[in-house]
Amino acid sequence: MTGERVRTAHVELCFMPKLHHALWYCVLLVCIQCDVCNKRTYIEYYLQQSNVCLRNSSSVRSNSKIIDKLISSFQAWDFAPRQILHETFPIDPEKRNFVRQVKNVLFSVVKPVSFRTETKLVAISDDAMRDILDLDPDIATETQFRDFVSGAYLHPGATPLSHRYGGHQFGNWADQLGDGRAVMLGEYVNRGGERWELQLKGSGLTPYSRRGDGRAVLRSSVREFLCSEAMHYLGIPTSRAVALVVSDDPVTRDQFYDGHPQTERGAIVLRVARTWFRFGSLELLAHKGETDLLEQLADFVIRSYFPSVDSAGGDKYLAFYSEVVTATADMIAKWQSVGFAHGVCNTDNFSLLSITIDYGPFGFLDEYNPKFIPNTSDDEGMYSFERQPDVGMFNLNKLREALQPLLSDKQKADMLVVYNGYADVYKNKFMEIFRKKLGLISFDIDDEQLVAVLLKMMEDTKSDFTMTFRQLGEISLFDLENSNIDGKYWALRTLQKHDWFSRWVQIYAERTKTTNISEIKRQTLMNSNNPRYVLRNWMAQNAISLADKNSFEEVQKVLRVLRNPFTLQQEAEQSGFADLPPYWASSLKVSCSS
Repeated sequence: MTGERVRTAHVELCFMPKLHHALWYCVLLVCIQCDVCNKRTYIEYYLQQSNVCLRNSSSVRSNSKIIDKLISSFQAWDFAPRQILHETFPIDPEKRNFVRQVKNVLFSVVKPVSFRTETKLVAISDDAMRDILDLDPDIATETQFRDFVSGAYLHPGATPLSHRYGGHQFGNWADQLGDGRAVMLGEYVNRGGERWELQLKGSGLTPYSRRGDGRAVLRSSVREFLCSEAMHYLGIPTSRAVALVVSDDPVTRDQFYDGHPQTERGAIVLRVARTWFRFGSLELLAHKGETDLLEQLADFVIRSYFPSVDSAGGDKYLAFYSEVVTATADMIAKWQSVGFAHGVCNTDNFSLLSITIDYGPFGFLDEYNPKFIPNTSDDEGMYSFERQPDVGMFNLNKLREALQPLLSDKQKADMLVVYNGYADVYKNKFMEIFRKKLGLISFDIDDEQLVAVLLKMMEDTKSDFTMTFRQLGEISLFDLENSNIDGKYWALRTLQKHDWFSRWVQIYAERTKTTNISEIKRQTLMNSNNPRYVLRNWMAQNAISLADKNSFEEVQKVLRVLRNPFTLQQEAEQSGFADLPPYWASSLKVSCSS
Protein backbone atom coordinates (compact mmCIF):
# COMPACT_ATOMS: atom_id res chain seq x y z
CA MET A 1 0.00 0.00 0.00
CA THR A 2 3.05 2.26 -0.19
CA GLY A 3 2.12 5.78 -1.24
CA GLU A 4 -1.61 5.09 -1.31
CA ARG A 5 -3.59 8.05 0.08
CA VAL A 6 -7.16 8.29 1.22
CA ARG A 7 -8.97 11.56 1.97
CA THR A 8 -12.17 11.70 3.96
CA ALA A 9 -13.54 14.72 5.81
CA HIS A 10 -10.27 16.46 6.63
CA VAL A 11 -8.49 13.20 7.51
CA GLU A 12 -5.54 12.10 5.37
CA LEU A 13 -4.17 8.59 5.72
CA CYS A 14 -0.81 7.40 4.44
CA PHE A 15 0.17 3.72 4.73
CA MET A 16 3.81 2.65 4.75
CA PRO A 17 5.49 -0.62 5.74
CA LYS A 18 8.15 -0.52 8.44
CA LEU A 19 10.41 -3.16 9.97
CA HIS A 20 10.67 -3.19 13.76
CA HIS A 21 12.08 -5.89 16.07
CA ALA A 22 12.09 -8.33 13.13
CA LEU A 23 8.33 -7.97 12.77
CA TRP A 24 6.54 -6.09 10.04
CA TYR A 25 4.46 -3.19 11.19
CA CYS A 26 2.28 -0.96 9.08
CA VAL A 27 2.76 2.70 9.92
CA LEU A 28 -0.38 4.74 9.56
CA LEU A 29 0.07 8.51 9.47
CA VAL A 30 -3.19 10.29 10.22
CA CYS A 31 -3.45 13.96 9.40
CA ILE A 32 -6.33 15.68 11.17
CA GLN A 33 -7.15 19.19 10.02
CA CYS A 34 -9.14 21.43 12.38
CA ASP A 35 -12.23 22.95 10.77
CA VAL A 36 -11.75 26.17 12.76
CA CYS A 37 -8.06 27.03 12.64
CA ASN A 38 -6.93 24.72 9.81
CA LYS A 39 -4.10 23.48 12.02
CA ARG A 40 -2.87 20.04 11.03
CA THR A 41 -1.93 17.35 13.52
CA TYR A 42 -0.14 14.18 12.48
CA ILE A 43 -0.54 11.00 14.49
CA GLU A 44 1.63 7.94 13.85
CA TYR A 45 0.15 4.47 14.39
CA TYR A 46 1.99 1.18 14.47
CA LEU A 47 -0.20 -1.77 13.53
CA GLN A 48 0.91 -5.21 14.59
CA GLN A 49 -1.54 -7.99 13.83
CA SER A 50 -4.65 -6.95 15.77
CA ASN A 51 -2.87 -4.39 17.93
CA VAL A 52 -2.52 -0.66 17.42
CA CYS A 53 0.36 1.20 19.03
CA LEU A 54 0.27 4.99 18.95
CA ARG A 55 3.17 7.26 19.68
CA ASN A 56 0.90 9.63 21.51
CA SER A 57 -2.43 9.45 23.30
CA SER A 58 -4.47 11.15 20.60
CA SER A 59 -7.14 8.97 19.05
CA VAL A 60 -9.38 9.00 16.01
CA ARG A 61 -11.14 5.93 17.31
CA SER A 62 -14.58 7.44 16.76
CA ASN A 63 -13.77 8.10 13.11
CA SER A 64 -12.07 4.84 12.36
CA LYS A 65 -12.72 1.12 12.50
CA ILE A 66 -9.13 0.14 11.86
CA ILE A 67 -8.92 -2.56 14.50
CA ASP A 68 -11.87 -4.05 16.36
CA LYS A 69 -10.87 -7.61 17.23
CA LEU A 70 -9.46 -8.52 20.60
CA ILE A 71 -6.20 -10.43 20.77
CA SER A 72 -7.15 -14.07 21.24
CA SER A 73 -3.75 -15.53 22.08
CA PHE A 74 -1.31 -14.09 24.60
CA GLN A 75 1.53 -15.11 22.33
CA ALA A 76 0.26 -12.53 19.82
CA TRP A 77 0.26 -9.71 22.38
CA ASP A 78 3.25 -7.39 22.66
CA PHE A 79 4.42 -4.29 24.45
CA ALA A 80 4.64 -0.99 22.58
CA PRO A 81 7.47 -0.83 20.03
CA ARG A 82 8.75 2.30 21.78
CA GLN A 83 9.34 2.10 25.52
CA ILE A 84 9.32 5.83 26.13
CA LEU A 85 10.34 5.83 29.79
CA HIS A 86 13.36 3.66 29.05
CA GLU A 87 14.28 5.86 26.09
CA THR A 88 13.77 9.18 27.87
CA PHE A 89 15.34 8.91 31.30
CA PRO A 90 18.75 7.88 32.62
CA ILE A 91 18.79 4.32 33.92
CA ASP A 92 20.77 3.09 36.91
CA PRO A 93 24.08 1.71 35.53
CA GLU A 94 24.28 -0.83 38.37
CA LYS A 95 22.62 -3.98 37.06
CA ARG A 96 22.99 -6.08 40.18
CA ASN A 97 19.86 -6.26 42.32
CA PHE A 98 20.66 -5.35 45.91
CA VAL A 99 19.31 -2.74 48.32
CA ARG A 100 21.21 0.51 48.01
CA GLN A 101 21.04 4.27 47.69
CA VAL A 102 20.63 5.26 44.03
CA LYS A 103 21.54 8.64 42.54
CA ASN A 104 20.81 10.71 39.43
CA VAL A 105 18.37 8.28 37.80
CA LEU A 106 14.65 7.56 37.90
CA PHE A 107 14.75 3.82 37.31
CA SER A 108 16.76 0.70 38.03
CA VAL A 109 16.60 -2.39 35.84
CA VAL A 110 14.99 -5.15 37.90
CA LYS A 111 13.60 -8.46 36.74
CA PRO A 112 10.66 -9.99 38.61
CA VAL A 113 11.47 -12.96 40.80
CA SER A 114 9.19 -15.92 40.17
CA PHE A 115 7.65 -18.01 42.92
CA ARG A 116 9.17 -21.38 43.76
CA THR A 117 5.79 -23.11 43.97
CA GLU A 118 3.04 -23.43 41.40
CA THR A 119 0.73 -20.44 41.09
CA LYS A 120 -3.04 -20.29 40.74
CA LEU A 121 -5.06 -17.58 39.03
CA VAL A 122 -7.42 -16.10 41.60
CA ALA A 123 -9.28 -13.64 39.38
CA ILE A 124 -9.09 -11.32 36.41
CA SER A 125 -10.86 -8.09 35.53
CA ASP A 126 -12.56 -8.82 32.21
CA ASP A 127 -12.99 -5.11 31.51
CA ALA A 128 -9.35 -4.27 32.18
CA MET A 129 -8.27 -7.16 29.97
CA ARG A 130 -10.50 -6.03 27.11
CA ASP A 131 -10.53 -2.25 27.37
CA ILE A 132 -6.95 -1.62 28.44
CA LEU A 133 -4.85 -4.51 27.14
CA ASP A 134 -7.02 -5.50 24.14
CA LEU A 135 -7.01 -9.09 25.40
CA ASP A 136 -9.81 -11.58 25.10
CA PRO A 137 -10.51 -12.57 28.74
CA ASP A 138 -10.36 -16.23 27.70
CA ILE A 139 -6.59 -15.74 27.44
CA ALA A 140 -6.54 -15.96 31.23
CA THR A 141 -6.77 -19.75 30.89
CA GLU A 142 -3.42 -19.85 29.09
CA THR A 143 -0.44 -20.96 31.14
CA GLN A 144 1.74 -18.32 29.54
CA PHE A 145 -0.57 -15.54 30.74
CA ARG A 146 -0.56 -16.88 34.29
CA ASP A 147 3.24 -17.14 34.16
CA PHE A 148 3.38 -13.56 32.90
CA VAL A 149 1.33 -12.33 35.88
CA SER A 150 3.40 -14.36 38.34
CA GLY A 151 6.71 -13.09 36.98
CA ALA A 152 7.78 -16.53 35.77
CA TYR A 153 7.59 -15.48 32.11
CA LEU A 154 9.39 -12.29 31.13
CA HIS A 155 7.92 -11.15 27.83
CA PRO A 156 10.59 -10.53 25.15
CA GLY A 157 9.31 -6.98 24.70
CA ALA A 158 9.46 -6.14 28.39
CA THR A 159 11.77 -3.47 29.81
CA PRO A 160 11.50 -4.25 33.53
CA LEU A 161 12.15 -1.25 35.76
CA SER A 162 11.66 -0.23 39.36
CA HIS A 163 11.10 3.45 40.06
CA ARG A 164 13.19 5.56 42.45
CA TYR A 165 11.22 8.11 44.45
CA GLY A 166 10.96 9.55 47.95
CA GLY A 167 8.21 10.97 50.07
CA HIS A 168 6.79 12.28 53.30
CA GLN A 169 5.38 9.46 55.40
CA PHE A 170 3.02 10.41 58.21
CA GLY A 171 4.26 13.98 57.92
CA ASN A 172 7.99 13.23 58.03
CA TRP A 173 10.52 13.17 55.22
CA ALA A 174 11.52 9.52 54.59
CA ASP A 175 14.20 10.15 51.93
CA GLN A 176 14.63 7.44 49.27
CA LEU A 177 11.73 4.99 49.09
CA GLY A 178 10.96 3.65 45.62
CA ASP A 179 9.28 0.52 44.27
CA GLY A 180 10.22 -1.84 47.05
CA ARG A 181 8.19 -4.76 45.71
CA ALA A 182 6.98 -3.62 42.32
CA VAL A 183 8.44 -4.04 38.85
CA MET A 184 7.10 -2.12 35.87
CA LEU A 185 7.22 -4.57 33.00
CA GLY A 186 6.78 -2.05 30.22
CA GLU A 187 4.40 0.21 28.34
CA TYR A 188 1.49 -0.84 26.16
CA VAL A 189 -0.53 1.33 23.78
CA ASN A 190 -4.01 0.02 23.13
CA ARG A 191 -6.53 0.35 20.31
CA GLY A 192 -7.82 3.61 21.73
CA GLY A 193 -4.39 5.18 21.66
CA GLU A 194 -3.94 5.06 25.44
CA ARG A 195 -0.48 4.34 26.78
CA TRP A 196 -0.52 2.21 29.93
CA GLU A 197 2.27 1.05 32.24
CA LEU A 198 2.05 -2.56 33.43
CA GLN A 199 3.37 -3.32 36.88
CA LEU A 200 3.70 -6.44 39.02
CA LYS A 201 3.22 -5.81 42.74
CA GLY A 202 4.79 -8.43 44.98
CA SER A 203 7.33 -9.67 42.45
CA GLY A 204 10.44 -9.74 44.61
CA LEU A 205 13.33 -7.67 45.88
CA THR A 206 14.44 -4.43 44.24
CA PRO A 207 17.12 -1.87 45.10
CA TYR A 208 14.36 0.00 46.94
CA SER A 209 13.11 -2.84 49.17
CA ARG A 210 14.83 -1.38 52.24
CA ARG A 211 14.16 -3.93 55.01
CA GLY A 212 11.39 -5.75 53.11
CA ASP A 213 11.37 -8.98 51.16
CA GLY A 214 9.76 -7.61 48.01
CA ARG A 215 6.72 -9.84 48.36
CA ALA A 216 3.03 -9.24 48.94
CA VAL A 217 0.64 -11.60 50.70
CA LEU A 218 -2.70 -12.89 49.47
CA ARG A 219 -4.59 -10.90 52.11
CA SER A 220 -3.45 -7.48 50.91
CA SER A 221 -3.40 -8.50 47.24
CA VAL A 222 -7.07 -9.49 47.23
CA ARG A 223 -7.91 -6.15 48.82
CA GLU A 224 -5.91 -4.19 46.25
CA PHE A 225 -7.33 -6.15 43.34
CA LEU A 226 -10.94 -5.71 44.43
CA CYS A 227 -10.66 -2.10 45.55
CA SER A 228 -8.90 -0.90 42.40
CA GLU A 229 -11.76 -2.20 40.32
CA ALA A 230 -14.45 -1.13 42.80
CA MET A 231 -13.20 2.46 42.75
CA HIS A 232 -13.18 2.47 38.96
CA TYR A 233 -16.82 1.41 38.79
CA LEU A 234 -17.71 4.02 41.40
CA GLY A 235 -16.37 6.63 38.99
CA ILE A 236 -13.31 7.50 41.07
CA PRO A 237 -9.95 7.96 39.31
CA THR A 238 -7.76 4.96 40.10
CA SER A 239 -5.13 2.56 38.93
CA ARG A 240 -6.61 -0.67 37.62
CA ALA A 241 -6.05 -4.31 38.51
CA VAL A 242 -5.87 -6.80 35.64
CA ALA A 243 -5.17 -10.11 37.35
CA LEU A 244 -4.24 -11.72 40.64
CA VAL A 245 -2.26 -14.92 41.22
CA VAL A 246 -1.41 -16.74 44.43
CA SER A 247 1.34 -19.21 45.28
CA ASP A 248 2.17 -21.52 48.15
CA ASP A 249 5.43 -19.69 48.81
CA PRO A 250 5.57 -18.80 52.51
CA VAL A 251 5.77 -15.09 53.33
CA THR A 252 6.18 -14.05 56.97
CA ARG A 253 4.26 -11.03 58.21
CA ASP A 254 3.62 -9.57 61.66
CA GLN A 255 0.22 -8.26 60.62
CA PHE A 256 -0.43 -6.08 63.63
CA TYR A 257 3.18 -5.46 64.69
CA ASP A 258 2.49 -7.13 68.03
CA GLY A 259 5.30 -9.66 68.02
CA HIS A 260 3.22 -12.48 66.57
CA PRO A 261 4.42 -13.04 62.99
CA GLN A 262 2.60 -15.57 60.88
CA THR A 263 3.28 -17.33 57.61
CA GLU A 264 1.00 -16.29 54.76
CA ARG A 265 0.85 -17.08 51.05
CA GLY A 266 2.66 -14.94 48.52
CA ALA A 267 0.64 -13.30 45.75
CA ILE A 268 1.12 -10.89 42.85
CA VAL A 269 -1.23 -8.34 41.33
CA LEU A 270 -0.81 -7.24 37.73
CA ARG A 271 -1.89 -3.61 37.88
CA VAL A 272 -1.86 -0.82 35.33
CA ALA A 273 -1.90 2.98 35.30
CA ARG A 274 -1.33 5.67 32.74
CA THR A 275 1.71 6.55 34.83
CA TRP A 276 3.06 5.57 38.23
CA PHE A 277 4.78 8.92 38.78
CA ARG A 278 3.79 10.43 42.09
CA PHE A 279 4.44 13.51 44.22
CA GLY A 280 7.44 11.75 45.72
CA SER A 281 8.96 11.27 42.26
CA LEU A 282 9.60 15.02 42.10
CA GLU A 283 10.22 15.45 45.82
CA LEU A 284 13.25 13.17 45.94
CA LEU A 285 14.94 14.93 43.03
CA ALA A 286 14.38 18.32 44.68
CA HIS A 287 15.69 17.10 48.04
CA LYS A 288 18.78 15.59 46.42
CA GLY A 289 19.51 18.71 44.38
CA GLU A 290 19.14 16.79 41.10
CA THR A 291 17.60 19.83 39.44
CA ASP A 292 18.28 18.87 35.82
CA LEU A 293 16.48 15.56 36.30
CA LEU A 294 13.71 17.31 38.22
CA GLU A 295 13.17 19.63 35.27
CA GLN A 296 13.33 16.76 32.79
CA LEU A 297 10.73 14.75 34.70
CA ALA A 298 8.41 17.70 35.24
CA ASP A 299 8.58 18.58 31.53
CA PHE A 300 7.92 14.97 30.55
CA VAL A 301 4.90 14.71 32.82
CA ILE A 302 3.45 17.96 31.49
CA ARG A 303 4.08 17.02 27.88
CA SER A 304 2.75 13.48 28.24
CA TYR A 305 -0.23 13.80 30.57
CA PHE A 306 -1.39 17.41 30.68
CA PRO A 307 -2.40 18.36 27.13
CA SER A 308 -4.16 21.54 28.27
CA VAL A 309 -0.86 22.93 29.58
CA ASP A 310 1.35 24.70 27.05
CA SER A 311 4.54 22.69 27.45
CA ALA A 312 6.52 25.50 25.83
CA GLY A 313 4.97 28.23 27.95
CA GLY A 314 6.85 30.19 30.56
CA ASP A 315 4.26 29.40 33.22
CA LYS A 316 3.94 25.69 32.45
CA TYR A 317 4.88 24.55 35.96
CA LEU A 318 2.35 26.90 37.50
CA ALA A 319 -0.37 25.70 35.12
CA PHE A 320 0.58 22.08 35.81
CA TYR A 321 0.45 22.60 39.55
CA SER A 322 -2.92 24.31 39.29
CA GLU A 323 -4.34 21.29 37.47
CA VAL A 324 -2.93 18.90 40.06
CA VAL A 325 -4.47 20.95 42.88
CA THR A 326 -7.89 20.88 41.22
CA ALA A 327 -7.72 17.19 40.32
CA THR A 328 -6.50 16.17 43.78
CA ALA A 329 -9.34 18.09 45.42
CA ASP A 330 -11.75 16.35 43.05
CA MET A 331 -10.33 12.92 43.87
CA ILE A 332 -10.55 13.38 47.64
CA ALA A 333 -14.07 14.83 47.42
CA LYS A 334 -15.06 11.69 45.54
CA TRP A 335 -13.41 9.55 48.20
CA GLN A 336 -15.45 11.30 50.85
CA SER A 337 -18.66 10.95 48.86
CA VAL A 338 -18.51 7.14 49.02
CA GLY A 339 -17.07 6.90 52.52
CA PHE A 340 -13.61 5.78 51.37
CA ALA A 341 -10.51 6.41 53.47
CA HIS A 342 -6.98 5.76 52.19
CA GLY A 343 -4.90 4.48 55.07
CA VAL A 344 -1.48 5.64 53.86
CA CYS A 345 -1.85 9.12 52.37
CA ASN A 346 1.89 9.68 52.14
CA THR A 347 3.23 11.87 49.34
CA ASP A 348 4.77 8.78 47.75
CA ASN A 349 1.24 7.38 47.45
CA PHE A 350 -0.28 10.45 45.80
CA SER A 351 -0.30 10.25 42.02
CA LEU A 352 0.67 13.21 39.84
CA LEU A 353 -2.39 12.32 37.76
CA SER A 354 -4.58 12.44 40.90
CA ILE A 355 -5.65 8.83 40.61
CA THR A 356 -6.00 6.56 43.63
CA ILE A 357 -2.95 4.30 43.87
CA ASP A 358 -1.20 1.94 46.27
CA TYR A 359 -4.08 0.29 48.09
CA GLY A 360 -2.51 -0.78 51.35
CA PRO A 361 -4.72 -0.35 54.40
CA PHE A 362 -7.97 1.35 53.40
CA GLY A 363 -11.58 1.17 54.38
CA PHE A 364 -15.11 2.12 53.43
CA LEU A 365 -17.24 3.44 56.27
CA ASP A 366 -19.92 1.22 57.73
CA GLU A 367 -21.44 3.50 60.35
CA TYR A 368 -20.68 7.16 59.78
CA ASN A 369 -17.73 7.93 62.02
CA PRO A 370 -15.66 10.87 60.77
CA LYS A 371 -12.81 9.80 63.06
CA PHE A 372 -12.62 6.37 61.40
CA ILE A 373 -8.99 5.27 60.99
CA PRO A 374 -8.58 2.61 58.30
CA ASN A 375 -5.01 1.76 59.32
CA THR A 376 -4.31 0.34 62.78
CA SER A 377 -0.67 1.36 62.27
CA ASP A 378 -1.79 5.00 62.29
CA ASP A 379 -1.66 5.49 66.05
CA GLU A 380 -2.30 9.23 65.93
CA GLY A 381 -5.11 9.10 63.39
CA MET A 382 -3.25 11.32 60.95
CA TYR A 383 -5.08 9.71 58.03
CA SER A 384 -8.51 9.40 59.60
CA PHE A 385 -11.52 9.86 57.35
CA GLU A 386 -12.19 13.45 58.41
CA ARG A 387 -8.54 14.50 57.99
CA GLN A 388 -8.06 13.25 54.44
CA PRO A 389 -8.93 16.59 52.79
CA ASP A 390 -6.36 18.32 55.03
CA VAL A 391 -3.77 15.66 54.23
CA GLY A 392 -4.36 16.40 50.56
CA MET A 393 -3.47 20.01 51.22
CA PHE A 394 -0.34 19.00 53.15
CA ASN A 395 0.79 16.81 50.27
CA LEU A 396 0.11 19.52 47.70
CA ASN A 397 2.30 21.85 49.74
CA LYS A 398 5.14 19.33 49.54
CA LEU A 399 4.66 19.13 45.78
CA ARG A 400 4.75 22.92 45.61
CA GLU A 401 8.01 22.93 47.56
CA ALA A 402 9.50 20.34 45.19
CA LEU A 403 8.79 22.56 42.19
CA GLN A 404 10.45 25.64 43.70
CA PRO A 405 13.85 25.17 41.99
CA LEU A 406 12.09 25.51 38.61
CA LEU A 407 10.28 28.78 39.39
CA SER A 408 10.97 32.49 39.33
CA ASP A 409 10.18 34.55 42.42
CA LYS A 410 6.92 35.72 40.87
CA GLN A 411 5.93 32.18 39.94
CA LYS A 412 6.65 31.04 43.48
CA ALA A 413 4.28 33.70 44.79
CA ASP A 414 1.63 32.78 42.21
CA MET A 415 1.92 29.10 43.05
CA LEU A 416 1.36 29.89 46.72
CA VAL A 417 -1.89 31.62 45.74
CA VAL A 418 -2.96 28.51 43.82
CA TYR A 419 -2.10 26.34 46.80
CA ASN A 420 -4.11 28.53 49.17
CA GLY A 421 -7.11 28.16 46.88
CA TYR A 422 -7.26 24.40 47.48
CA ALA A 423 -9.78 24.62 50.33
CA ASP A 424 -12.32 26.48 48.21
CA VAL A 425 -11.80 24.13 45.25
CA TYR A 426 -12.33 21.15 47.52
CA LYS A 427 -15.42 22.59 49.23
CA ASN A 428 -17.05 23.47 45.92
CA LYS A 429 -16.42 19.99 44.53
CA PHE A 430 -17.63 18.35 47.73
CA MET A 431 -20.89 20.29 47.65
CA GLU A 432 -21.36 19.65 43.93
CA ILE A 433 -21.23 15.91 44.62
CA PHE A 434 -23.35 15.95 47.75
CA ARG A 435 -26.08 17.97 46.08
CA LYS A 436 -26.39 15.14 43.58
CA LYS A 437 -26.38 12.63 46.43
CA LEU A 438 -29.40 14.46 47.84
CA GLY A 439 -31.10 14.89 44.48
CA LEU A 440 -30.67 18.67 44.43
CA ILE A 441 -30.30 20.17 40.97
CA SER A 442 -29.73 23.83 41.85
CA PHE A 443 -27.49 25.86 44.12
CA ASP A 444 -28.59 27.24 47.45
CA ILE A 445 -26.26 28.78 50.00
CA ASP A 446 -27.97 26.86 52.82
CA ASP A 447 -27.17 23.49 51.24
CA GLU A 448 -23.94 23.27 53.24
CA GLN A 449 -25.93 23.37 56.46
CA LEU A 450 -28.40 20.82 55.11
CA VAL A 451 -25.54 18.40 54.42
CA ALA A 452 -23.75 19.19 57.68
CA VAL A 453 -26.82 18.53 59.81
CA LEU A 454 -27.48 15.25 58.02
CA LEU A 455 -23.92 14.08 58.64
CA LYS A 456 -24.13 15.15 62.28
CA MET A 457 -27.33 13.11 62.75
CA MET A 458 -25.67 10.14 61.06
CA GLU A 459 -22.68 10.45 63.37
CA ASP A 460 -24.81 10.71 66.51
CA THR A 461 -26.98 7.72 65.61
CA LYS A 462 -24.14 5.67 64.06
CA SER A 463 -26.17 5.40 60.87
CA ASP A 464 -24.71 3.44 57.98
CA PHE A 465 -23.05 5.87 55.56
CA THR A 466 -23.68 4.06 52.29
CA MET A 467 -27.22 2.88 52.93
CA THR A 468 -28.48 6.09 54.54
CA PHE A 469 -27.81 8.03 51.36
CA ARG A 470 -28.98 5.18 49.18
CA GLN A 471 -32.26 4.73 51.03
CA LEU A 472 -32.96 8.46 50.96
CA GLY A 473 -33.08 8.00 47.21
CA GLU A 474 -35.06 4.77 47.26
CA ILE A 475 -37.86 5.92 49.57
CA SER A 476 -40.51 8.25 48.18
CA LEU A 477 -40.49 11.82 49.42
CA PHE A 478 -44.13 11.37 50.48
CA ASP A 479 -43.27 8.41 52.71
CA LEU A 480 -40.25 10.21 54.09
CA GLU A 481 -42.27 13.31 54.99
CA ASN A 482 -44.96 11.20 56.64
CA SER A 483 -42.52 8.95 58.50
CA ASN A 484 -43.76 5.89 56.60
CA ILE A 485 -40.38 4.23 56.81
CA ASP A 486 -40.64 0.54 56.07
CA GLY A 487 -38.34 -1.97 57.74
CA LYS A 488 -36.41 -2.50 54.54
CA TYR A 489 -35.06 1.03 55.01
CA TRP A 490 -33.07 -0.09 58.02
CA ALA A 491 -30.50 2.69 57.81
CA LEU A 492 -33.21 5.38 57.78
CA ARG A 493 -34.86 3.65 60.72
CA THR A 494 -31.65 4.23 62.64
CA LEU A 495 -31.40 7.85 61.52
CA GLN A 496 -35.04 8.40 62.45
CA LYS A 497 -34.15 8.04 66.12
CA HIS A 498 -32.43 11.43 66.11
CA ASP A 499 -34.36 14.35 67.62
CA TRP A 500 -33.60 16.52 64.61
CA PHE A 501 -34.78 14.01 62.04
CA SER A 502 -38.34 15.27 61.47
CA ARG A 503 -37.25 18.87 61.17
CA TRP A 504 -34.42 17.96 58.80
CA VAL A 505 -36.80 15.96 56.58
CA GLN A 506 -39.16 18.96 56.47
CA ILE A 507 -36.37 21.32 55.40
CA TYR A 508 -35.05 18.79 52.89
CA ALA A 509 -38.47 18.25 51.35
CA GLU A 510 -39.06 21.99 51.04
CA ARG A 511 -35.64 22.48 49.46
CA THR A 512 -36.25 19.64 46.98
CA LYS A 513 -39.60 21.09 45.93
CA THR A 514 -38.02 24.47 45.13
CA THR A 515 -36.09 22.81 42.30
CA ASN A 516 -39.29 21.49 40.65
CA ILE A 517 -37.63 18.13 40.12
CA SER A 518 -40.04 15.24 39.62
CA GLU A 519 -40.00 12.38 42.10
CA ILE A 520 -38.80 9.93 39.47
CA LYS A 521 -35.93 12.21 38.47
CA ARG A 522 -35.00 12.84 42.10
CA GLN A 523 -34.78 9.14 42.82
CA THR A 524 -32.95 8.43 39.56
CA LEU A 525 -30.40 11.16 40.26
CA MET A 526 -29.83 9.98 43.80
CA ASN A 527 -29.62 6.29 42.95
CA SER A 528 -27.06 7.00 40.24
CA ASN A 529 -24.88 8.90 42.73
CA ASN A 530 -25.34 6.76 45.84
CA PRO A 531 -24.00 3.21 45.48
CA ARG A 532 -25.86 0.33 47.03
CA TYR A 533 -22.70 -1.75 47.25
CA VAL A 534 -19.17 -0.81 48.29
CA LEU A 535 -16.21 -2.98 49.26
CA ARG A 536 -16.87 -3.24 52.97
CA ASN A 537 -14.07 -4.78 55.04
CA TRP A 538 -16.18 -7.78 55.99
CA MET A 539 -16.90 -8.57 52.34
CA ALA A 540 -13.20 -8.44 51.53
CA GLN A 541 -12.35 -10.58 54.55
CA ASN A 542 -14.81 -13.31 53.55
CA ALA A 543 -13.28 -13.39 50.09
CA ILE A 544 -9.75 -13.51 51.53
CA SER A 545 -10.54 -16.35 53.91
CA LEU A 546 -12.01 -18.49 51.16
CA ALA A 547 -9.24 -17.63 48.68
CA ASP A 548 -6.67 -18.78 51.21
CA LYS A 549 -8.33 -22.20 50.92
CA ASN A 550 -8.11 -22.02 47.09
CA SER A 551 -11.79 -21.20 46.79
CA PHE A 552 -11.79 -18.14 44.56
CA GLU A 553 -15.50 -17.91 43.78
CA GLU A 554 -16.14 -15.29 46.48
CA VAL A 555 -13.46 -12.96 45.10
CA GLN A 556 -15.03 -13.29 41.67
CA LYS A 557 -18.55 -12.76 43.03
CA VAL A 558 -17.59 -9.61 44.91
CA LEU A 559 -15.93 -8.30 41.75
CA ARG A 560 -19.07 -9.03 39.71
CA VAL A 561 -21.24 -7.14 42.17
CA LEU A 562 -18.91 -4.16 42.45
CA ARG A 563 -18.87 -3.75 38.68
CA ASN A 564 -22.41 -2.37 39.02
CA PRO A 565 -22.48 -0.69 42.44
CA PHE A 566 -25.50 1.49 41.69
CA THR A 567 -27.73 -1.33 40.42
CA LEU A 568 -29.87 -3.62 42.58
CA GLN A 569 -28.55 -7.17 42.11
CA GLN A 570 -30.17 -10.37 43.31
CA GLU A 571 -26.82 -12.06 43.89
CA ALA A 572 -25.68 -9.19 46.10
CA GLU A 573 -28.93 -9.07 48.05
CA GLN A 574 -28.80 -12.78 48.75
CA SER A 575 -25.24 -12.33 50.01
CA GLY A 576 -26.29 -9.53 52.36
CA PHE A 577 -24.06 -6.93 50.73
CA ALA A 578 -26.65 -4.18 51.36
CA ASP A 579 -27.69 -5.42 54.81
CA LEU A 580 -26.60 -4.26 58.22
CA PRO A 581 -22.97 -5.44 58.52
CA PRO A 582 -22.45 -8.57 60.64
CA TYR A 583 -21.59 -8.06 64.30
CA TRP A 584 -17.97 -9.13 63.78
CA ALA A 585 -17.31 -6.53 61.07
CA SER A 586 -16.47 -3.82 63.60
CA SER A 587 -13.64 -5.92 65.05
CA LEU A 588 -11.76 -6.22 61.75
CA LYS A 589 -8.40 -4.47 61.62
CA VAL A 590 -6.16 -3.59 58.70
CA SER A 591 -2.53 -2.52 59.01
CA CYS A 592 0.44 -1.52 56.88
CA SER A 593 1.72 -5.09 57.04
CA SER A 594 1.02 -6.50 53.60
